[in-house]
Amino acid sequence: MKKLIPVILTISAMLLTTNGFAQGKYGADSAKCITNLSFYQEYFKQKNYDEALPSWRNAYKFCPPTANQNMLINGTTLVRRLITKAGNNATYRAALIDTLLTLHKTRAEYYPKYAVTAYNNMGQDMFNYIKNDPKALYDGMEFIIGKNQGETKPSFLLFDMQSAIELFQAGSLDAESVINLYQRNSDLLEKLTPANDAEKEQIAGVKNDMGSLFASSKVASCESLVELYTPRLAAEPENLQLAQSIVKTMSMTEGCDNNDLFLQAVTTMNKLDPSANSAYYLYRLHGARGNVKEAIVYMENALASNDVEDSRKADWTYELATFCFKNGESARAFEYASKVAAENESLAGKAYFLIGNIWGSTRCGGDEIARRAPYWVACDYMNKAKAADPSLADEANRYISQYSVYFPETAEAFMYDITKGQSYTVVCGGMRATTTVRTR
Repeated sequence: MKKLIPVILTISAMLLTTNGFAQGKYGADSAKCITNLSFYQEYFKQKNYDEALPSWRNAYKFCPPTANQNMLINGTTLVRRLITKAGNNATYRAALIDTLLTLHKTRAEYYPKYAVTAYNNMGQDMFNYIKNDPKALYDGMEFIIGKNQGETKPSFLLFDMQSAIELFQAGSLDAESVINLYQRNSDLLEKLTPANDAEKEQIAGVKNDMGSLFASSKVASCESLVELYTPRLAAEPENLQLAQSIVKTMSMTEGCDNNDLFLQAVTTMNKLDPSANSAYYLYRLHGARGNVKEAIVYMENALASNDVEDSRKADWTYELATFCFKNGESARAFEYASKVAAENESLAGKAYFLIGNIWGSTRCGGDEIARRAPYWVACDYMNKAKAADPSLADEANRYISQYSVYFPETAEAFMYDITKGQSYTVVCGGMRATTTVRTR
């Protein structure tokens, strides 16, 4: 008690000062306010929380919130201790939790500079003490997200999603509300700016967990998503954010990327915010639908974009060459595969191998030699393929054996004034190559 004597003397001196100021800050009963503030603070500094509690309660009773912000902050520490001690007394515990949350709200209201911190602290206490009550947690998280928006603690967006899904599964929340919540929380996560690598990793983890949670929840079937979003996109065909939300949500739903709405949404994204990725995505979508010409145009747009790295551009060019070959566009396939072979050493072997098969499958008109000449070119490129990439040797040799069967016989070549070892230029199907005559 000796330590408190100087404090009491200080209080007495304070009470002798102008009452007008005291009553303004410390309320109508300023004497009780100041006395209890000082008593509890002294005990609190000594971490004598049990002794601090009665004086804190009186300070909270007699002092207005503007008297001291620490009264509210320290109060959360004292009330949390009481909640821990409340044990199985559900009624008393619920009352304490309500008091704890009120302290956070009061701080946010009277000290707006610290409102974001107060609400985020409130959210953490909600998760700690009412996480087994999905309705209360959902309402609380929605309140905090509404207040803090882009400054909401990332984990709260996940807690909000979890509680919403529980309410949906219990029949208390409809699918559309959960879908809209997922989209909003995803948008907020995208807007968050991490202060350091740890925060960046945390945000990435929340994004991943929230996406997995939404996908596994089966909140919405593909059919219901199409029904929900089709009229929305029709009403706002130039709404980029809506298109992005549709693509993101439908991508999380299994088998929901092969419908007109999804294609329309991606097309809108590419139109309003063109990028290599969106153009590539449209190439894949149109390719899967058999829209060959449209697919090629979008891939060419992707390759022409300035926001694609050289390594990816090489992979995409090779992919386009393969796509063209499989869909009967041999001249384009030859053009793109030749580009890859010339510009990317790591893919040269595969590109030569593809060109070999392009020539091997090309049917040319003209005399017998002209019809067989493409097989010489095919074998030339198979030899180039295994020289550039030894791992292709066995497969290349197999094709060389197959194509060699179609070489003309020596006598047959002689009849056309063609001899073994002679240079020969093949022009066929929009392609041109110079090769060497070979006979059987």
